[in-house]
Amino acid sequence: MSTHNLPGAFARRQLPELIVGVCLLAAPFALPYLGMSPDLLTRILIWGLFGLGFDLLFGYTGLLSFGQAAFYGTGGFVAAYLLTSGLVPHMLLALLIGTVVAAFAGLVIGYLTLRRTGIYFAMSTLAFGEMFYFLQNSSFKRYTGGENGIAGVPPPEIDLGFTTIHISSGWPMYWFVAIFFFVGYLIARRIVRSPFGAVLKAIRGNPKRAMALGHAIQNYKLTVFVIAAAYGGLAGGLLGVFQAYMPPDAFALDTSSQLVIQTVMGGAGTLLGPLFGATIWLYLYEGLQQVANIGAYWKLILGIVFVVLVTVFRHGVAGGVLDYVKRRRRSSQVVDPEADSKVSSQLDIVAPAAGGRVGAPVLEARGITKQYGGLTAVNDVTFALAEGELRGVIGPNGAGKSTFFAMLAGELATTTGQVFFRGQEITGIGVTAVCQLGMSKSYQINQLFESLTVRQNAMIPVLARSRGKFRGDMLRGLHRSEGLDGQVNAAIELVGLTHQADTLVSELPYGEKRRLEIGLALATGANVLLFDEPLAGLGPEERIHVVALLKSIRKGRSMVIVEHDMDAMFELAERITVLYEGRKLAEGTPDEIRMDPAVQAAYLGGMDEHESA
Repeated sequence: MSTHNLPGAFARRQLPELIVGVCLLAAPFALPYLGMSPDLLTRILIWGLFGLGFDLLFGYTGLLSFGQAAFYGTGGFVAAYLLTSGLVPHMLLALLIGTVVAAFAGLVIGYLTLRRTGIYFAMSTLAFGEMFYFLQNSSFKRYTGGENGIAGVPPPEIDLGFTTIHISSGWPMYWFVAIFFFVGYLIARRIVRSPFGAVLKAIRGNPKRAMALGHAIQNYKLTVFVIAAAYGGLAGGLLGVFQAYMPPDAFALDTSSQLVIQTVMGGAGTLLGPLFGATIWLYLYEGLQQVANIGAYWKLILGIVFVVLVTVFRHGVAGGVLDYVKRRRRSSQVVDPEADSKVSSQLDIVAPAAGGRVGAPVLEARGITKQYGGLTAVNDVTFALAEGELRGVIGPNGAGKSTFFAMLAGELATTTGQVFFRGQEITGIGVTAVCQLGMSKSYQINQLFESLTVRQNAMIPVLARSRGKFRGDMLRGLHRSEGLDGQVNAAIELVGLTHQADTLVSELPYGEKRRLEIGLALATGANVLLFDEPLAGLGPEERIHVVALLKSIRKGRSMVIVEHDMDAMFELAERITVLYEGRKLAEGTPDEIRMDPAVQAAYLGGMDEHESA
């Protein structure tokens, strides 16, 4: 990008923040004409702030929590108690303490619940939310007021030393809360546009592949869970200050449910979606209550509105607007005809790390066995891959190839036996650690980030290579990482996808997805690569392209390929290992394997088509 374009690019990147700031400034002058009072707008902003943290957790990381009310109530009641008891007379300090306590609660609950995934995680958070509701009404009733809540929370004051600012209800309170919301939005937007945020999106799209590319996803999940808890705690504290009363229903399941509904309605994964949803929800709630003969049916009407909105806007209201903008932007994009030449000089960036002495063992399996109950999938297999070698692994369906491959890659622990990488035992250390050591794999069934572009997909392994398993650089600009864009472009060019760099992976034809699958493994910078059936499902033309790709990347790399395409295997491999019924049947050069009578009987000429996988 040329220097004279930098101010324009900066303005485009900061445009959302500018729009949000202008809207917050204009709201008190425009929205009252729609019947919105300052108290309603303030309440919307509090829910919007609460939703910012939840959107980072749910919309960007894919973690659905039904227990966010636990943090909302914790932050609110801690701040309210400190202020009403006189323990902390300074309002901002009380809000800070409430936020920190809520974040700590998030750390404990996240550590316990994030061991599970999917519906089990969601139900675990629900259980903790209900526990907090019970504690608020029983064990901690002395501090929370139980069913009465905490009344008499003093109005906010800010002591500047030389003067004290008293914030009254109405528009002064709106401006006070608006500042918190805007700062919260700035921080959240920095997070989603950082390297940290890029990994969060990868976790949402495909956590299994994010792990295999070298990211410690549990650390990322726990961190964003704590951030969401902190946002909830701050919003709860502002609620108590705003209405001079901390209500007991802050801990209720209905609070968590309303947050989920507002986020989905407004648009998850947009940051402003929860604010949009809160605006629609609270505006209709307040308006319907005042309409005769209709107020009693407000829940039914809101339910209908919710169904209509999520049906018409697949990604919520804000998501629908963003989808439209993206379509317009993509339709106006012009492909740079010089793109290939711009990155061709960068191909050395993704060259593999320096390996050991040629011919020395780089990957060894010593008598590895994998048992599932009474079934033995792999039985006492010994295997050694030399530095710089391309080894093929073949065998009929059910021979144990996939299980063997998963043990080599660190995805499966062995029942007995050991796996070594460059002399270091890696048995059971996990696929993330194995990738960080310099060994990566592709999958038989594509494991891509379908909702991201080709460029964003290639960025995930490059980030793991440059940042390690985990780094909390959530306020750093994504494209400020030195050499990041060059490495990403080089990885895309290497697999011939430069012309599709900004295309969503979900829109790619199957053959190009297979090439990207290989490209992700290459982009890690690993110099030991495991390819699981890279030609699976390809047509004749794409097969030729992928075989040529595999040949072109051999230099300086050690590779193991599992493949059913025997012609390609004999063309590519220097040596071939044959597995049969979980055991190593034979090993040798392609000519030796082709002529081996045992292999001919068991595989090349003896496999029945109906044999199960």
